[in-house]
Amino acid sequence: MTSTKSSPGPPVPVLLLKTRSTPGDSYHDKLTAAQLPNGRCLSPEFVPVMRHKFHDKGLSLLRNLLPKRMVSRSPDAAFGGLIFTSQRAVEAFAFAINEAKLSNQQVSPWLHLHDIPVYSVGPATTRALSAVSQNLPLQVFGEHTGNGEALAHFMLDHYNRWYKERPIKPPLLFLVGEQRRDIIPRMLMDQALPSDRRIEVVEEVVYCTGVMESFPSDFASAVTAAKLIERPLSRLPSLWVVVFSPTGCESMLHGLCMLDDACKAISSNRDNTTFIATIGPTTRDFLIDTFGFYPDVCAAQPSPEGILEGIAEFEAKIASI
Repeated sequence: MTSTKSSPGPPVPVLLLKTRSTPGDSYHDKLTAAQLPNGRCLSPEFVPVMRHKFHDKGLSLLRNLLPKRMVSRSPDAAFGGLIFTSQRAVEAFAFAINEAKLSNQQVSPWLHLHDIPVYSVGPATTRALSAVSQNLPLQVFGEHTGNGEALAHFMLDHYNRWYKERPIKPPLLFLVGEQRRDIIPRMLMDQALPSDRRIEVVEEVVYCTGVMESFPSDFASAVTAAKLIERPLSRLPSLWVVVFSPTGCESMLHGLCMLDDACKAISSNRDNTTFIATIGPTTRDFLIDTFGFYPDVCAAQPSPEGILEGIAEFEAKIASI
């Protein structure tokens, strides 16, 4: 995906409809460094759709549980492992750790966490956890799974092997946002499972999510600025928009003048310069089922590499016509 050749024309703007992750964002880093096979470079820009804030009750629980070894391999611990399916949950976890450091607490009392399995749903969440691991060694599993159902299947085997000496497995602590799917707890606690394979899951809300009121105007401004960039005449996209969740899809389509009064897509309004990519099938299907809008690219994997591959393949098809 990379090359040393110079790019024809200025970098192509890519509007990422998400909040930039901290301390680093892999989408920004990968897209900025990449050069498509056709020689074009990309210029990612974040347009946050949702606002996130930490949940006081959940953070308080972490402050109490972690230093007291209540999440550990010990037989009397409250939890035997952790589950993360979002970067925001990882950020809350990291915040609790940094808070302890700033208050002159030692991180060493938390080192027992390296003896437990920490489950992550995919590459982005795993990368966020790897930043935490620089200060607090963690054993992270499940990066290859990519979605909650696959992670649940993986955990049923892996966690049972991890605690094979215990007929009743210790509960898993699942750090979540206010809005989440229940597929992982439902699968792990399925009453149809034998009691020695069933795993209790305790969900704890550590962050809240709401829609950014400024998103429609922020998005419109970003689109306008992108269209002002002068570039050589070409059939290739002059702007990419990457959608990460159903939230904000309606405002996005309105901002691109692609919806009628009944909130259905107006295919004739496509300007053939702005193209839409989704991070995965959930968001793609939402656009299709709700608005009748078919995005141009659906990433095969929910990752920067998946987005890059989808964009490269799409642009190659256009160039071959």
